[in-house]
Amino acid sequence: MYGLLRTALFQTSPETAHELALESLRLAHTFGATGLVCKAQSDPVQVMGLDFPNRVGLAAGMDKNGDYIDALGSLGFGFIEIGTVTPRPQPGNPKPRVFRLARAEAMINRLGFNNKGVDHLVKRAAARRYKGVLGINIGKNFDTPNERAVEDYLACFDKVYPHADYITVNISSPNTVGLRDLQGEAALRGLLGALAERRETLSTEHHRRVPIAVKVAPDLDEPGIDSIAHVVPEAGMDAVIATNTTIERPGVEGLQHAGETGGLSGGPLREKADAVLARLRQALPERVALIGVGGITRGAHAAHKIELGADLVQFYTGFVYRGPDLVTDCVNAMVAARTAA
Repeated sequence: MYGLLRTALFQTSPETAHELALESLRLAHTFGATGLVCKAQSDPVQVMGLDFPNRVGLAAGMDKNGDYIDALGSLGFGFIEIGTVTPRPQPGNPKPRVFRLARAEAMINRLGFNNKGVDHLVKRAAARRYKGVLGINIGKNFDTPNERAVEDYLACFDKVYPHADYITVNISSPNTVGLRDLQGEAALRGLLGALAERRETLSTEHHRRVPIAVKVAPDLDEPGIDSIAHVVPEAGMDAVIATNTTIERPGVEGLQHAGETGGLSGGPLREKADAVLARLRQALPERVALIGVGGITRGAHAAHKIELGADLVQFYTGFVYRGPDLVTDCVNAMVAARTAA
């Protein structure tokens, strides 16, 4: 059924298709139709002190503003991550800014944190009926200089804290100028230290400790990965999400749109994302969880990320190409791999 819907959606621009798909899903959920979607089997796991019904999550970016939490949460995901959200609303980069590379099951985007602002997202998160694990991904506004980036992250952190099961610190999008500079050791230590200190205050105020994850780029070299692996546990962070999109173009040379500026996601990203994931697992202490993202378009890809050391997995572009069946495919593949072992 999704294959037919995808064919129709792919006749429109990627952003239009995105909006139509989410609105259709919301409408279907309103009338109870999403209950007909094949649900993933139960495969409970505890990560970051949270109980997940299965290891498969929806990555940030699909629902930037938290407008579709309940509908997306009805599709069998073990967890949903919304955002990236910034303190103030912003339109993002000029259109067109999303491009399909269908032959490679890939996309390039240069959206630039387009979102309605943290106040809107908080209202939507507070109104949700979804009872599953909800992550909220936070960033900085495009016009906030890196010298003041901590202020933006803290502003978002304060507002989303009461509504999030975990919070992701996005320092790896290639579409906000200078953002990836925050992955440098000194800047990262300052940012994560400030968030850890604020969490101590908020934990007392709200009587709950919310885990913090850090989302990193696939374009890091080995010293950069090792630096992050040193700072993250030192700052008391709970998880690393590996990875965001890549500015490189592995395996898509010659395809239409391959030369567009932005981050590449989908199948061609898998090898780079897996390499960063494996290196992080070697460098990080076991108490720091790993969430594997990047290039999952089949269940076997998710199972391989678990083999490399991921505790959980997420996808977004794979969901665009495969639809809800990918959730079930991934859960079943990971259960089968564990049973065989």
